[in-house]
Amino acid sequence: MEYEDMGVVDVFARLKSSREGLSGKEAVSRLDMHGFNELEVKKRITPFGVLLGQFANFIVWVLLAAALISFSINEIINFWVILFIVGFVIILGFIQEYTADRAMEALKDIVHPTTMVVRDGKLLQVLTRDVVVGDVLVLETGDRVPADAILFDILGLKVDESSLTGESVSVEKMENDPLFAGTQIVHGKCKALVTATGMRTKLGGIAGMIQEEEEKTPLQQKINGLAKVLAAIALMASGLAMVLGIITGAPLEKMLIIALALAVAAVPAGLPLTMTITLGHGMRHMARHKAIVRKMLGVETLGSTTVICTDKTGTLTKNEMTVERIVIDGLSIDITGAGYEPYGNFVVDGEVSDISKYRPVSLLLKAAALCNNATIEENNGQWGAVGDPTEVSLVAAAAKADIWKDDLELHYEKQHEIMFTSERKLMTTIHATAEGAVAFTKGAPEFLLERCIAVEGMDRSHDLGEEDVRAILDDNSRLASSAYRVLGIAYRELPQSWTVGTAEEDLTFLGLVAMIDPVRSEAKEAVEVCRRAGIKVVMITGDNEETAQAIGRKVGLDDSTVGTDGFSEKLKRIVADGAITGDELSSLSDTEFNDVVHDIAVYARVMPDQKLRIVRALQDRGEVVAMTGDGVNDAPALKKADIGIAMGIKGTDVAKESSVMVLQDDNFATIVEAVKQGRGIYENIEKFTCYLVSRNFTEVILILLGISLLGFELLPLLALQILFINMFDEIMPAIALGLDPVRDDVMHRPPRSRSERILNRRNLLLVISVALVMGLACFLVFLISDPVDNIDRARTLTFATIVSMILFIPFAFRSLEGSIWNVGLLTNRLMLLGVLSTAMLTLSVMYIPFLRDIFELTVLGLADWMLPLGVAMVTLVMVELIKKASSRVG
Repeated sequence: MEYEDMGVVDVFARLKSSREGLSGKEAVSRLDMHGFNELEVKKRITPFGVLLGQFANFIVWVLLAAALISFSINEIINFWVILFIVGFVIILGFIQEYTADRAMEALKDIVHPTTMVVRDGKLLQVLTRDVVVGDVLVLETGDRVPADAILFDILGLKVDESSLTGESVSVEKMENDPLFAGTQIVHGKCKALVTATGMRTKLGGIAGMIQEEEEKTPLQQKINGLAKVLAAIALMASGLAMVLGIITGAPLEKMLIIALALAVAAVPAGLPLTMTITLGHGMRHMARHKAIVRKMLGVETLGSTTVICTDKTGTLTKNEMTVERIVIDGLSIDITGAGYEPYGNFVVDGEVSDISKYRPVSLLLKAAALCNNATIEENNGQWGAVGDPTEVSLVAAAAKADIWKDDLELHYEKQHEIMFTSERKLMTTIHATAEGAVAFTKGAPEFLLERCIAVEGMDRSHDLGEEDVRAILDDNSRLASSAYRVLGIAYRELPQSWTVGTAEEDLTFLGLVAMIDPVRSEAKEAVEVCRRAGIKVVMITGDNEETAQAIGRKVGLDDSTVGTDGFSEKLKRIVADGAITGDELSSLSDTEFNDVVHDIAVYARVMPDQKLRIVRALQDRGEVVAMTGDGVNDAPALKKADIGIAMGIKGTDVAKESSVMVLQDDNFATIVEAVKQGRGIYENIEKFTCYLVSRNFTEVILILLGISLLGFELLPLLALQILFINMFDEIMPAIALGLDPVRDDVMHRPPRSRSERILNRRNLLLVISVALVMGLACFLVFLISDPVDNIDRARTLTFATIVSMILFIPFAFRSLEGSIWNVGLLTNRLMLLGVLSTAMLTLSVMYIPFLRDIFELTVLGLADWMLPLGVAMVTLVMVELIKKASSRVG
């Protein structure tokens, strides 16, 4: 902060303000000068921008070129059909992407819409966006801080800064301390002088960091690469045809028709549409499982993730402090149940116990609930809380024993409160009862014991001796070393002449209360599933190292190493612990950090720019990185990661805006389902891509064989016939492959390499082999059909052969390595529907006179169909054999 070394008096002078606030006129002037108190969006997605994005696909441009060729040679029907297909694909892609972006518009608000300020010496409520530098804020428990400020006139102030720092424990604030936009007041009240607004706040600085240009996902890179290859093949095939035409002296119009046919044949026109539908279906499926994918191409990328970088607070843990253990007179009592819900049992020596028979336990829980300013309440079946998370946990623990704060307050009227301070590390409340006044005190055990003269035992209280103190402090140390936050609880029945100054003297120690932000019940299993799937889970948090490592052990983070030969002692220690702090990370060079980044499972006390460094280091090592988080502190890394995953319930709006996916239930286990679906989607993309490309290569081979061996007059298929097959006949089976049910074994395989292509070595061999077999088979059918005598009938039989293959071959592509019989013929009902619709559509084109004339086909009798169907069946057997052989190569 610009004013961090200055006192509040000096800041008032620098900003030309006062404790009476700005004048209304001066506030308007400053608003005009500096602008609204809101985060700017440098690049907002517009409908036109989304529409333009649909033209980034090479295949679209090849088809547009084919449309221009059609128009230039007066093939008007071809021209309009191609334009219709291009327009349909573009519009569908636009609707899918723009709808997803519009669904997130509700997440734009960063702070509460109104704020209390002092202007002209009067308390005034203004729109948060109208707050200006020099305003005096008036804040109390529950308020969200609208701008960066410096504190004065505080009363027992605690602030939840977890959205910025990742710390799950609220921070005590003093006069002259800074206050940051986006944080929340959880205890006390204050006034604060605004020192920065909008993009000039710490929150704004982080927002600026996340508005960098987005990087392409692995799938985008692979699709773009494939599109370029297919476009190159189309150009090469067309160029080869032109060369052959020049050599043989063919007319220019004929050569253009052939070039058009080859261009259309080489490009799988249904690929963009199938891709869009497959990814869109994946988005809807994930939405049903509480994962909202904001960017369509991000669906698959999650499936290729090799490392998940996750925040601790609210992601692996519940972000709800929970009392898990109390220790009274040497007796340790465990408390079950997590979070703010008042449900749980008290367990003594492994057995559920009725704690009402333990008088000191009931008294401790009563004291913890009354020395407290928090509340819990049920709303529509959900338990919520107001107040400091530590105090909320104490209220919830008492409620589990059917000790309710609201009921207690009817008999214990609160008369006074001695606020917690960092110097005293104690808080005391004084209550009036029918028997007289009583004081309840909670705080740091070592400070509390100094004020105690007695200790409550199971039977009776007795004087506090040195041995008692030593035993209590040993219990405190043991609990603290297990990452618990420990408080001591004490009380005193006050004399009639009590004073505030003596209320915290001569106390009776009741016991210790140990609390922690508990691990989500499903987190450990989710981490284990990720490990089986070859995905490393890394925890990045702002919490201290001891707490972070304890949570890491509870969820089972992998801290295995791959060797430390040649490492310095510092690096060896980091690798041995599997953990590193932000300060240690700052001391490492990029080279040192890259050496150990794979061996670190826990990062503690990390700042936002360091999270970016972690993600970049992992990406430099070839990892596909997913980052989960909910705080503003996570936003830059969410933006940089290959997949940013924000929490929908407790996530900040900045985090959601930075993400590709938002988890509606904030459940880490939801990521496991998303990973499974992502892997399944990629596998389906491989299936339909191999199917479509092999189908299109079939037509390229067929046409090249025709013009090479038979000349330009005997073309086996016309461009419009090819386009009909590519767009309408093969599209339904391709879509069925894209929506094929995800197989369970996808989570038993290691992640794919980032550099692996969709048409990898195995898939390319499969595609080329299948295309050669089908292309040769179709050419043989064309030759057998005597094209010299009746070219239209020969083309019709060739057309029917390709369509017959479409009725059978897609079933083989449901698995690129397994047999069609192992996968099952009836396990994908959409495939059956697709094959049936293909058959009906083809028969309509062939037997409806108007359509038959457009596509230049002839009528085939029942006996004529024996040849196409027979060849298709034989081809299916050949494809199965090719799959078996190519799987050995892969």
